[in-house]
Amino acid sequence: MAKNKKTKLKNWKKLFLILLTCNILIVLLLITLIFWPVSEAKLPDPEQESTQKSSEFVIRTTKNNLNELVNAYLDELLKNTNHQYSIVLEDDVHLIGELPAFSSTVPLSVHLEPIVQKNGDVILKQRSISLGLLQLPNQKIMEYMKKYLPTPEWVIINPKQEEIYVAVTEMDIKSNFHVSVEHIDLGGNNLAFKLKVPYETLGIELPPELE
Repeated sequence: MAKNKKTKLKNWKKLFLILLTCNILIVLLLITLIFWPVSEAKLPDPEQESTQKSSEFVIRTTKNNLNELVNAYLDELLKNTNHQYSIVLEDDVHLIGELPAFSSTVPLSVHLEPIVQKNGDVILKQRSISLGLLQLPNQKIMEYMKKYLPTPEWVIINPKQEEIYVAVTEMDIKSNFHVSVEHIDLGGNNLAFKLKVPYETLGIELPPELE
C-alpha cells in the first residue's frame, strides 16, 4: 500500500513538472512574439504631387457616412481572414478588434487623433492603447499590431512614432480618380476631401497651349 502511494506521488510530481514546463514555454513564446523587433516601412513623400492635368472638387461628408464606408471596406479586406476589427469615428478614431494569442485572441482598443498632412494623407497619432489585460508598453503593442493586423498597402503602422500613416493619396481607385484629405474635424462633424479627376480619364485631350 505504501509502495502504491509513493508511485502515485512520483507520477503526480512528474505531471506537475511537465505542466509547469509547458506553461513556462508558452509564456516565453508569447513574450518572444510580442517583443521581437519589426522593420520600419518607408513612408510616402508628403511633398510629392502629381503633375497630371485634372480638375479638382471638394466633397464634404459626415462621420456616419465615412464610418460606413470605412467599415464596408474593412469587411471586404478581412472576409478571407480570421481577423476582425472595425473603426468607430467619435471625437477621435477608435480602432476596436482582436489580435491572436495562440489558440485564442486578445481584445485590442486604440484611440487615435487624426492629423491631416499637407499632401492630403493622414497621420493617426495614438492617444491610448490597450491589449486585453496585458501590461505592455504602447510601442510594443503597436509592434504586435503591425505583425498581425491585416491592413492595406497604403496604411503603415509605425510603432516607433506610435502612429499610423494613412496614405490616402496612394489608394488604388478603379476610376483613376485621386483622393486626398482636405480637413477633418471629428468634434464638429466636419470632414472634407479633395477629388481630382484626370482629364485623360474622361477622354479629354488638352490643346498644347493649355498644358
